[in-house]
Amino acid sequence: MNFKKQKNMKTSISGLEMIKKHEGFRAKPYLCPANVPTIGYGATYYLNGTNVSMTDGSISKSQATDLLKKMVERYEQGVERYLQVEVNQNQFDALVSFAYNLGLGAFKSSTLLKKINVDPCDPDIAYQFKRWVRANGIKLEGLVRRRDEEAKLYFKNL
Repeated sequence: MNFKKQKNMKTSISGLEMIKKHEGFRAKPYLCPANVPTIGYGATYYLNGTNVSMTDGSISKSQATDLLKKMVERYEQGVERYLQVEVNQNQFDALVSFAYNLGLGAFKSSTLLKKINVDPCDPDIAYQFKRWVRANGIKLEGLVRRRDEEAKLYFKNL
């Protein structure tokens, strides 16, 4: 078992594109399935730290991409902080996508993370991704597709 931790990993371009694909772009504020004001590619706050509100103006795709890249840094750091084992780029991208969607608190307390920290190649990890498909108790097909893609990416080239 390898308990070496890598430092300063960054989400790849394909990892960012996967997040964009599953979050979708919205120029105007909207309520996400968890009933939180959101804009762009799933952003709940702006670069200055202000929370998104339903009365905010529109943003461009370019602004949304800049916001996504900045927000992802927080999730990269959080994933890195909670991992106790080394992971490859695909695994890291999948975990950042997962944490970006669910939040670092959910990631930190998840059985998914516990299993990864024991054995990052445990086949049960795929199932652990797929448990997180509900928002407000309702199973969402978009989350089913996202978790499936994250699990496949996590195990790609292992």
